[in-house]
Amino acid sequence: MASLTLPSLCWALLFLFVVVFTAEAQNTITAESGQDVVLPCRVSPDKTIRAVKWSRADLGDNYVLLYRDEQLDPENQDPSFRKRVDLQDRQMNNGNVSLVLKNVTTADGGSYNCKIFNRGERINTVSLTVSGQTGGLTVAPVGLIAGLSVPAVLLVAAVGFVCYRRHKQQNRDFN
Repeated sequence: MASLTLPSLCWALLFLFVVVFTAEAQNTITAESGQDVVLPCRVSPDKTIRAVKWSRADLGDNYVLLYRDEQLDPENQDPSFRKRVDLQDRQMNNGNVSLVLKNVTTADGGSYNCKIFNRGERINTVSLTVSGQTGGLTVAPVGLIAGLSVPAVLLVAAVGFVCYRRHKQQNRDFN
């Protein structure tokens, strides 16, 4: 078996970093206060969807949106989302159960779960970061920065450690 050279190992780990960073970024939506946003969620178009529930952990028993029996169910909908949310396509064509959130505020930032009820349940998580104006100062999308920084730092540290160990081993072999 051919051994990896130090540069090829570093390039492979850098490629892995880019893949992880891109995958994390795809589940993060960034918006400015006042905008309408779409939080994506899809299921295979050949699946029969009985219900869709969008929720956030900080809402307790309340939810962002519940759609079942071909209508919205407002019974336990959190009051802050009433008349501001809908499905992008209530017919759920092509498995599209994406959430439309209108007139977002910084309070809307957080992690949203899309739970699809069919023969098996499927959960998709989307993070929303909202920046806006507060007293003339722009609020930075801290969630996005923190959410992407932690995996990035860990991966860079791992790459650096592996490259260092590999380089040290090669130097030991030459002595």
